[in-house]
Amino acid sequence: MLLTSTSNRFDSIVQLLTVILIFIFVLALTYFSTKLTAGLQKGRLAGSNVEILETFKIAPTKYIQVVRIGEKYFSYVVCKDTVTLLGEMTKEDILTWNKAETGPASNMNFKEIFDKFKKQQ
Repeated sequence: MLLTSTSNRFDSIVQLLTVILIFIFVLALTYFSTKLTAGLQKGRLAGSNVEILETFKIAPTKYIQVVRIGEKYFSYVVCKDTVTLLGEMTKEDILTWNKAETGPASNMNFKEIFDKFKKQQ
C-alpha cells in the first residue's frame, strides 16, 4: 500500500513536469514564430514607397490616416468597407514631432508639462 501511494505521487509529479515542459516548448515556439513573421513583414515593407504617418480614430470603425505615397502626402478616411480620399497635403502641412521630447522617456516632470500647456492656451 505504501509503495502504491509513493508511485502515484511520483507519477503525478512526472505528469506535472511534463505538462510544464510542453507549455514552455509551445511558448518558445510561439515566440520564435512571431519574431520570424515580424522580420519577414518588416523586410517586405522596408523599401516601400507607401508609409502611414499617422492614424486618428474618429469612430469605432472609422479612422483618418495621413499617408505618404512617394513624395506626396494624402489624407484618407478609412471605414470598414470603404476608403475615401480627403485631399492632398503639402510637406509643410505635416507636423513632425521629436519623439525624444514627447516620448515616455522624457525628463520633463508634470509641473513643466502643465506650465507648457498653460502657456499654449
